[in-house]
Amino acid sequence: MAFDFKKEYKEFYLPKSEPRIVRVPSANYIAVRGKGDPNEAGGAYQRAIGVLYAAAYTLKMSCRTDYRIEGFYDYVVPPLEGFWRQEGACGIDRSDKSSFHWISVIRLPDFITEKDLAWAADTAEKKKKLDCSGVEFLTVDEGLCVQIMHVGPFDDEPATVALMDRYAAENGYENDFSDSRLHHEIYLSDARKVPSEKWRTVIRHPIRRA
Repeated sequence: MAFDFKKEYKEFYLPKSEPRIVRVPSANYIAVRGKGDPNEAGGAYQRAIGVLYAAAYTLKMSCRTDYRIEGFYDYVVPPLEGFWRQEGACGIDRSDKSSFHWISVIRLPDFITEKDLAWAADTAEKKKKLDCSGVEFLTVDEGLCVQIMHVGPFDDEPATVALMDRYAAENGYENDFSDSRLHHEIYLSDARKVPSEKWRTVIRHPIRRA
């Protein structure tokens, strides 16, 4: 049976719809960085998503090619995730989406190396006719965070974030945003097939002792 991150790490991918404090271990990702409104049709964000999935599935299907990844085992490609920030903002201001700086990511199994990802990006670029020059191997150690499962449209997230902030404060913590500790979202629903009122998104914020 293929390894599934969502099932093996439920604490981090399937939280409850109420805030909880977690310590998130270091993880490796395929990443593409960019700036701008994620809803722009054919914009940088949507192009980045196409590149991410092309590289991700090239890695997953490597076992059917002549390229060999040491320690490879079958796995389910994890869900799309995103780290978000805005200049001068603490958290996220959804009223100005054009000012978003984002890092779109897909988690990698631990056996995949930077060399393997470089091969996948090069292979995907040639086969899919995509510009994969922005693909990078990114390691993120999130550490102490507060997280929750948000159900509904992205624009309704502020009310959910308010719950997170209140819970953190009640337990002696405060937000700890920086250039390296960012607003983090994990997208568990296919927005093309699921109505927005049923979208499930994990929201995770870095925190520290107040």
